[in-house]
Amino acid sequence: MGFNYRETQLVKGMLIRGDKQHDIAAYFGENAGRVAEVSTGDSTFPNAPPLPPDQLPPPGPYLSKYPVAAVLAVMQDAIAAIDLAAGSIGDADAKAGLALATEAIETKMASLREV
Repeated sequence: MGFNYRETQLVKGMLIRGDKQHDIAAYFGENAGRVAEVSTGDSTFPNAPPLPPDQLPPPGPYLSKYPVAAVLAVMQDAIAAIDLAAGSIGDADAKAGLALATEAIETKMASLREV
């Protein structure tokens, strides 16, 4: 599928800013061919104006869904290791610290799932 109107504006703005086409494609989780279509004007919305720099996301590179999935898997393994360690520790302060670590990891995992 091609980009919608707003996405086309984003892509154009990112291209003007100098972002690499493969980075833009990764940001959207799209094929780089879709970005090339916008670049050449062969898209659904060839006349869409680019967004100004202050409305663009930070420059890439961006993670695609595959590296994000790998990071999430490692983070889940870390939580399992923390849980295992917490089960063998009797010190309440140490357990509280491990609980905070788990919470921090879970919070970051939630934000990565939104990518």
